[in-house]
Amino acid sequence: MAGTDAKPHDLAGLEAGLDALDAVQVRRTPVRKVLVSKVLPPVLAVTLVITVWQLLVEAQATDDYKLPAPAAVWNSAVGMWLQGTLLDVVWTSISRGLLGFLMAVAIGTPLGLLVARVKFVRAAVGPVLTGLQSLPSVAWVAPAVIWLGLNDKMMYAVILLGAVPSVASGLVSGVDQVPPLFLRAGRTLGATGLRGTWHIVLPAALPGYLAGLKQGWAFSWRSLMAAEIIASSPDLGLGLGQLLENGRNNADMPGIFLAIILILSVGVAIDLLIFSPLERWVLRSRGLLVKN
Repeated sequence: MAGTDAKPHDLAGLEAGLDALDAVQVRRTPVRKVLVSKVLPPVLAVTLVITVWQLLVEAQATDDYKLPAPAAVWNSAVGMWLQGTLLDVVWTSISRGLLGFLMAVAIGTPLGLLVARVKFVRAAVGPVLTGLQSLPSVAWVAPAVIWLGLNDKMMYAVILLGAVPSVASGLVSGVDQVPPLFLRAGRTLGATGLRGTWHIVLPAALPGYLAGLKQGWAFSWRSLMAAEIIASSPDLGLGLGQLLENGRNNADMPGIFLAIILILSVGVAIDLLIFSPLERWVLRSRGLLVKN
């Protein structure tokens, strides 16, 4: 009886020990360390770029109209801010890009699961997804304008054609990397069909899926910029792509540099605010990232 009574306690102790080994010790990182490791490096990099840029201007490495001074670009930004147009231009493009990306996720996720789980669909659609990924998004702008006209529908169509293949392919890659043992264990526990997909396949494929989402956003943003640059129209409103094209038409180099910096800044901001935290969460949930 004593041995029988001890067995559950032993198992409980063993389980507690394993949980302790798997647990990730999370401690609050000091603010000073965060500033030094996360904030200081990009600030120094930006400062270095601006310094080199200013030195090239002062050394007259090229004509003034080809390389404007940082102060001229700053004055252009201040002018737009005082006119109340700077935030409107940025928000026009961000809202289009995010909405188009969400639509791409809604379409690409079930498509990726279908391609990954059904052999006939993979044989038929898989090569098409690969081909669409290699096709420049700018190629879709002309037919989209002819099919849908100069409107937001055309913008979203170009975004979807550029981003859906990346989202779907990322999920297919993630599903392909799921260990077969997980699937067999799920079937043994009764997790089949949609339940198996939701509880076994998607969580196991999350790292590859997240990589596909990140790439899908990059394709969404690039596709939108290409559409805004080529299909400029007053009816579409002024976005960052149109701002860049207007600078080219007016030979306004400070305006062109400002548009490029804003496009780059939005891309970096979305990555830092959305995708980097998601990646850290996935790594931390798997015990692969420990805060020191």
